[in-house]
Amino acid sequence: MKPESISRRNFLRNIAGAAGFTAAAGALPLFSSCGRKEQRPNFIFLLTDDQRWDALGAAGNPIIFTPNMDQLAREGVHFTQAFVTTSICCTSRASIFLGQYARRHGIWDFSTDFSQVQLENTYDMLLKNQGYSVGFIGKYGVGSNLPADRYHFWRGIPGQPKYEQTGADGRSRHLTGILGDQAIEFLESTPSGKPFCLSISFKAPHVQDEDPRQFIYDPALESLYSDIDIPVPETADPRFFNGLPGFMRQNSMARHRWQMRFSTPEMYQQSVKGYYRLVTGVDLVLGRIREELQRRGQSGNTVIVLTGDNGFFLSEHGMAGKWFGYEESIRVPLIIYDPRQPAAQRGRRRAEMVLNIDIAPTILELAGLPVPEAMQGRSLTPLLLDESLPWREAFFYEHLFENEQIPPSEGLVTGRYKYLRYPSQDPVYEQLFDRVEDPHETVNQIENADLAQILTIMRRNFEQYRAAAR
Repeated sequence: MKPESISRRNFLRNIAGAAGFTAAAGALPLFSSCGRKEQRPNFIFLLTDDQRWDALGAAGNPIIFTPNMDQLAREGVHFTQAFVTTSICCTSRASIFLGQYARRHGIWDFSTDFSQVQLENTYDMLLKNQGYSVGFIGKYGVGSNLPADRYHFWRGIPGQPKYEQTGADGRSRHLTGILGDQAIEFLESTPSGKPFCLSISFKAPHVQDEDPRQFIYDPALESLYSDIDIPVPETADPRFFNGLPGFMRQNSMARHRWQMRFSTPEMYQQSVKGYYRLVTGVDLVLGRIREELQRRGQSGNTVIVLTGDNGFFLSEHGMAGKWFGYEESIRVPLIIYDPRQPAAQRGRRRAEMVLNIDIAPTILELAGLPVPEAMQGRSLTPLLLDESLPWREAFFYEHLFENEQIPPSEGLVTGRYKYLRYPSQDPVYEQLFDRVEDPHETVNQIENADLAQILTIMRRNFEQYRAAAR
């Protein structure tokens, strides 16, 4: 489609009917619970790269254009307190596949492959062994020897793919749109009557690291957000970065990348709008997939899961990237849509603390399969069914990726407090934040005498949670 000069309010009218895109909010009817109970559900798992929890209209973002994601939230269950246990793509993706903390699966870098035992116990291989047709599309993200031969349909990509691709017809295409084409191809290829699980792993909205343009979006989205001035976050003020300890400020990858993306007002607007456009591109693919499911008569028995592999700093605390245990880095969107549920159990928001390691157990339980004991996550099925039951009150965070520009960190997050520690520092540097009174994590309360007892409890519980993560 040839890019046009269009504003956000006219975007829907202009983009509807364009090749590769579908109209958005309101384009699909509400799905009813029409699947037969004896049928095993299909699954489509959508994983975005670096999409933080609030890069979503349904999360209250008044600017970003995500109508299909918002509709999915209205029709499914939106988990508003979803987190990753490690905020870096290779480790987080391994945790999603296996339902395990990194301390158990041991994948801390980009070159380590799954062992054969681990591969057999990923959610998709467990489904395959029970008769599912399994497909994978996009950035695999774990190791360098990809398991292409283990899938019925494989369009996986090693490493960090480039956004600008050449289509089969020789024309320039954006990677996100190509992944959408491949999703439709998978749906067309699946045997009739056989359940399927398709995992789609987007590069978007991750930057193109080696390219000075960084956020390379589809040119068709160029004019989207062009008439909007995006507010700068409070913690982008230099005093917040200057208040960080020296080891976080000096030789910092997070700061270096901030300088590349956010260091001037013009760069900030350009980068955030590019980030938002990349998310919108994924949203349009979601719309295409749902439209195809409906056309094929599969919409009533296909569970859709949407989440991100980690969050992303958009200049908060004077940083870019992720890695650290701050909210912007570790909190992600999570929406689960199961059309088989009664309508009264859908369209809800759940505030329980849920994790990326919960996704594999949830998929397996929804498929009627046992959850392996080695999985440390917890199935979210009871929450999908609106059951009232005791839930986790805290979780352990870890980031031990070895890089001299990213100091290792670990911690414990509760509903009220967040305790972070940096074990490579001598002495160990600690932070304590009040997540309720200080949601932007601006004041380190580690020296606050009034919270001394809280700190003691957090340190003790941290040790217990860390031991349990092995």
